[in-house]
Amino acid sequence: MASLVARDQTLANHVEIPVHINSMEQKQRQEPDGNHVDYSQRAQWLRAAVLGANDGLVSVASLMMGVGSVRKDAKAMLLAGFAGLVAGACSMAIGEFVSVYTQYDIEKSQMKRQTKAGSGRESTQEEDQRLEKEKLPNPAQAAVASALAFSAGAVTPLLAAAFITDHKVRLAVVAVVASLALLLFGGIGAVVGKTPVASSCARVLVGGWLAMAITFGLTKLIGSTGLEM
Repeated sequence: MASLVARDQTLANHVEIPVHINSMEQKQRQEPDGNHVDYSQRAQWLRAAVLGANDGLVSVASLMMGVGSVRKDAKAMLLAGFAGLVAGACSMAIGEFVSVYTQYDIEKSQMKRQTKAGSGRESTQEEDQRLEKEKLPNPAQAAVASALAFSAGAVTPLLAAAFITDHKVRLAVVAVVASLALLLFGGIGAVVGKTPVASSCARVLVGGWLAMAITFGLTKLIGSTGLEM
């Protein structure tokens, strides 16, 4: 009985001293070697850039292949590709702006709710809010990046076909250049995102081939049914 009383007194007299870790110590723990990279933040820009470039390349190359299946003159292919470049870049910019702005509003609302729920930690909350605001996505930057990335991908097949007069050679060059660019985009995305290079390149390449083949085949089929071109 005496031992139980002594134990209760010991527990009652025991006081836990909270240890607050400042932001510098947290940063040092998160970055022991000073080489820590936030891949989640990098992935946001990587996604927009790779997606935009890949969409621009596949869309314009497929469009040019489709037009080339029914028209032999280079002017028709180039005009169709240029129209696809402009329309696609505008579409990507607007879509990315709306998407990222929605994400921005959601994260900002979440920050406000967390601020109202917290109490007694004013200085810590202000520091956390400052850091969180720095991490918020920028809709305008995302829109511009998507448009530029789409244009960079879309201009590749246009340049490849611009100076080739022979119809069949032009189609072959567009397909080959688009395939090489798809491999390049897939490899860049895999290296920067720290994912397997082979599987990433294979997915991007096969997807591009399917898009070009389907567009070429369906357009050729419609053109062969008596549609006046």
